Amino acid sequence: MPTIQEAAEILKSLGLPKPQQNERSALTLLALANLGPDAEWKAASRPLLRTVDIMEFMRERHGKAYAPNSRETIRRQTLQQFEQARLVDRNPDDPNRPTNSGNTVYRLAKDAAAVLRAYRSAHYDRVVLGFMKRFGSLQEAYLRRREDTKIPLKMADGSTIFLSPGSHNQLQVAVVEEFGPRFAPGANLLYVGDTASKQVVFDARELSKLSIPVTEHDKLPDIILYWAERQWLFLVEAVTTHGPVSPKRHREIEAMLKDCRAGRIYVTAFLNSKTFRKYAGDIAWETEVWIAETPDHMIHFNGPKFLGPYKPQSVRK
Repeated sequence: MPTIQEAAEILKSLGLPKPQQNERSALTLLALANLGPDAEWKAASRPLLRTVDIMEFMRERHGKAYAPNSRETIRRQTLQQFEQARLVDRNPDDPNRPTNSGNTVYRLAKDAAAVLRAYRSAHYDRVVLGFMKRFGSLQEAYLRRREDTKIPLKMADGSTIFLSPGSHNQLQVAVVEEFGPRFAPGANLLYVGDTASKQVVFDARELSKLSIPVTEHDKLPDIILYWAERQWLFLVEAVTTHGPVSPKRHREIEAMLKDCRAGRIYVTAFLNSKTFRKYAGDIAWETEVWIAETPDHMIHFNGPKFLGPYKPQSVRK
């Protein structure tokens, strides 16, 4: 007697990601194999089924009724993944059928049917292993794909770290690899955050030596560079959707760095001039702006010097 739980276990053993190990996906698998609660796994067959046919089977044979508007969910969040994992063939009767056709049908693939028929048998593990060797795991494929899309960041020592994909991290890479060599040559990267892992480079020892609170990394700017030769600290906010060095942000960071003796240079970085124009009115005076699309230039927000530290307001005469 095939059960929903057993169908979910089969999907797990075949390397389907967790979102495709739920009740909806398990019922879809049972429908594709034409297995009702009174059948046996070895009786799995391969009928041609539309999404509405699958939903009708769920209701009539397993007593699980899904709302009509669930059809698209089943198609996009179960059947498409089944196709990618080589569990089903789409339109095997007419490969030229348009993608959005209401007559689109699915059929359990031969190798997948063989796995279902072997369930509970002595050779089930061997059949599953053969399937995985031939087609691989969809879950592992998804993980590899996410890894492939990560953004490489080259470090000064020649090593490479990887940031999660996204425009914010693209900008952070540009700051380290383009801004740093141009305007802070020889500076060491002490900190760079990541939008996913929150923390990638975090030199706690050097930050502590500079009296920068390492316990408050969630309050640090996106990037910190330290040019030891001049004792200059570059505090960079990488802005794609929010967060320039505003007067409020400037005061917050200054308060956190009250014990730091290094000269501070505040920089707001943008990917392009369009984004800069959006936030120009929020940027604090006596700070700098760098735009990645024109990396050789900077914009100076008026002060008595260009690209140099200012004394904290509390100690100015």
